[in-house]
Amino acid sequence: MSNFVFTSESVTEGHPDKICDQISDAILDSLLEQDPTSRVACETVVNTGLCLITGEITSKAKVDFIRLVREVIKEIGYCDAKAGGFDSNSCSVLVALDQQSPDIAQGVDEADDHRGNQFDKIGAGDQGIMFGYACDETPELMPLPISLAHRLSRRLAQIRHQGILDYLLPDGKTQVSVVYENNQPKAIDTIVISTQHKEIVKNLSKEEEIRAQISEDLWELVVKPATEDLSIKPSKEKTKFLVNPTGKFVVGGPQGDAGLTGRKIIVDTYGGYARHGGGAFSGKDPTKVDRSAAYAARFVSKSLVAAGLATRVETQLSYAIGVANPVSILVETFGTGKLSNEELTELVKSNFDLRPGAIIEQFKLRELPKQRNGRFYRDIAAYGHFGRQDLKLPWEEVEAKSIELSNLKR
Repeated sequence: MSNFVFTSESVTEGHPDKICDQISDAILDSLLEQDPTSRVACETVVNTGLCLITGEITSKAKVDFIRLVREVIKEIGYCDAKAGGFDSNSCSVLVALDQQSPDIAQGVDEADDHRGNQFDKIGAGDQGIMFGYACDETPELMPLPISLAHRLSRRLAQIRHQGILDYLLPDGKTQVSVVYENNQPKAIDTIVISTQHKEIVKNLSKEEEIRAQISEDLWELVVKPATEDLSIKPSKEKTKFLVNPTGKFVVGGPQGDAGLTGRKIIVDTYGGYARHGGGAFSGKDPTKVDRSAAYAARFVSKSLVAAGLATRVETQLSYAIGVANPVSILVETFGTGKLSNEELTELVKSNFDLRPGAIIEQFKLRELPKQRNGRFYRDIAAYGHFGRQDLKLPWEEVEAKSIELSNLKR
C-alpha cells in the first residue's frame, strides 16, 4: 500500500509510565556513576500516593534511593498538593530490590563462545530480538509521525515548566496522523493533544469554554512553534485538531492511572513504524541487549541510510543469553536498497561489531553517566531514545561510519 495515513503517539514526562522510566533510569545513572560495572534491572511502579522500586541490582555503589525518587518526581513537576494529585514530598516510597541471579551473572561475565578476546568474554544478558530503523523522511532520519509527536510533547512540557500556561499539569499525550502518497509524507491529517490541567483555566469553569481556551492556546503556543521549521506544516483549515477529547483532563498522573516501567516501548522507538522485539530499555544496564543492541541496530540502520545505501532500513539482531556473538543479523530495505538485502546483511556482518562488549565499549555506555554529571539515561527516558537532536547520543553519531560505508560502496 503506497497511499495511507499513519499515526504515532508520544507522552510527556509527567505520564505515569514515563515517571517510572525516568525513576528507573535515574537509579541506573546513579549506580553506574559510582560503579560502572553495576548490574541493574530496576522496575518502578507508581499509583496514587505510592512509588515502588523493585528488581535486581548488584553494585558497589551507595545510593539513597528514596531521596533520588523524590528528586525525580519533583523535577517532573509533581511537587505540591496542587500539582496533579501526586506529591514528591508526601508520596510513599517503597524499596524492594534483590541481587542479580548468579546463573545470569555467570553467562554475562564469561560468554559461552569466548575465545579469549575481551569482547568475546561478555555474553548477552538475555536472549531476545532487537530492531533498529532509519529512513530519510526527516533530517534526523526518523519517521515523520513519531518525530512530530515528540516535538509536540516536548513543547507542551516546555511551556508548562516555563509557566507560559500556568494551568497546565504534568501529564499529557500527543498523537499525529500523517498522510502518505507513494510512500512519502505529504500532509498532516490529524493532531491530538490531551493535557492535564487545573480545575479552573483563566477564570473559566465551564467544560466547553475550558476546552476551547486550551485548544486555542495549544495551537498558538505548542503546535505552531513546534512545527514552524518543517516543510510539511499543519493547517488550521485542513488539519483536524482534537484537544482533550473527553472534555476535561483534571485527574491525571499516578492519581488517574497506575504507571509501570517499560510500558511505552513504541513511544521510545519508532512510533510503530518499524517492528519491535518487545524488550523495554529503562532501568537496564548495558549488558542487557534489549537496550544496548537496540541502540546498535539503530546505529547500523542510520549509517546505511546516511551512506546512501537505502532510503529505508530495518535491522534485526538476535542474541542468546550468555553468548557474545549475535545469533542472527538481518537487513531489510523494503525495496529501497542500492544493494540487495543479502549483500547489505553481509556488509553489516563485516563492518559492525555487534557483540555486547563491543557495543558497550564503542558507545561508552557504562561511562556516560559519570561523563555527564550523573545523568545520562534519565535524560533519554522521555521523548524517545532515537533521533534526538537535543542530546548528543553516540548511536546517533553516524557521520564517520557512513563515510566509511560510502567508500566501500565504490
